[in-house]
Amino acid sequence: MNPARFLEQYFYLGMALLIAATVMYGFSQTIETNLIHAVPARPLLLYLHAAVFSGWLAFFICQSLLIRVHNLRLHRTMGWLGVALGSAVFLVGIWTAIVMSRFRILHFAGRGAVPILGLSFYDIAAFAVPFALAIVWRKRPEYHRRLMLLATCALTSAAFGRFPPQVMPRHWFFIGVDMLVALGVLRDLIVSRRIHRVYLVGLPAFVLCQSVVMFILVSHSPDWARIANAILR
Repeated sequence: MNPARFLEQYFYLGMALLIAATVMYGFSQTIETNLIHAVPARPLLLYLHAAVFSGWLAFFICQSLLIRVHNLRLHRTMGWLGVALGSAVFLVGIWTAIVMSRFRILHFAGRGAVPILGLSFYDIAAFAVPFALAIVWRKRPEYHRRLMLLATCALTSAAFGRFPPQVMPRHWFFIGVDMLVALGVLRDLIVSRRIHRVYLVGLPAFVLCQSVVMFILVSHSPDWARIANAILR
């Protein structure tokens, strides 16, 4: 089987498994201290957050597998579960970001509360926009599957941020997200010899927004600090 044929058949399932492995590795670095034996004990909402996000990854793998085995009917039926799960990712993600920022203010003198809130809000927005577009264009497979991949890649920044510093230097975790998306670009170049417009728009938009977010947070923007504190109050 030539590389183009192989990628055409197995790319999205392979990406789903790669993303799951990335998340498992990243969070394995902190799960002991942040969830299992956390001191002080974390809010129960954080465990719900972990369950919802894990559920999304399992769903993404399952949907990719159904496409691989050509069970399009079940894939479409399960799509409504995906709408519910994706909506839960958005709502629980926003709620968790606010609750955990307040938790840091209460128990850790506010260390990291404002940056974490900003990063979490961006991650959820970066997921929500392609996810919503994927629903709108669900009957256009070439758009739908790439948008779903973009949305899921956006959720990996927290995992990359937990990589050991010798693997992923501090403040460089967005590069991990962009590298995952870049694999989609590479797949298109090999399979169809052109880059789909989802990537032509989506990847530069990711890089631009990530740069703005990191600049605001690293520069300790007083404007964002006022907005974040108003939200947390």
